[in-house]
Amino acid sequence: MKFILDNIFWIGLAILSGGALLVPALQRRGAKVSHFQATQYMNQAKTLILDVRSAEEFAAGHLQNAKHIPLAELNDRLKEIEKSKSNVVITVCASGVRSSSAAGLLSKAGFTQVFSLDGGIDSWKSQGLPTVK
Repeated sequence: MKFILDNIFWIGLAILSGGALLVPALQRRGAKVSHFQATQYMNQAKTLILDVRSAEEFAAGHLQNAKHIPLAELNDRLKEIEKSKSNVVITVCASGVRSSSAAGLLSKAGFTQVFSLDGGIDSWKSQGLPTVK
């Protein structure tokens, strides 16, 4: 007991930092999909590719047939993609962070098969996979 009282600051710091490490794992972000899996879904019918990057990033290059809705506008523009609620939706951004947030938002909105492209479009391009302008 004396040890705990003498080191309460360090014990509290250890518990706090451990909790901070768990926060990202506990947040609901949605499932990730690899490049290979994404390509398979895209080759099947009724897959929506949702690009959540800025307009400038989208104009620089995007996946073929991607629908562009920036992440900041996604909540307000859900009606535009509502018909895809039961279809596969793959969210895309530059590195996978914004698309994970978008996937979580879509899941909460009732979309049943939502995935985030692992590594984003930067990883997609680094693998030599095609984009369009």
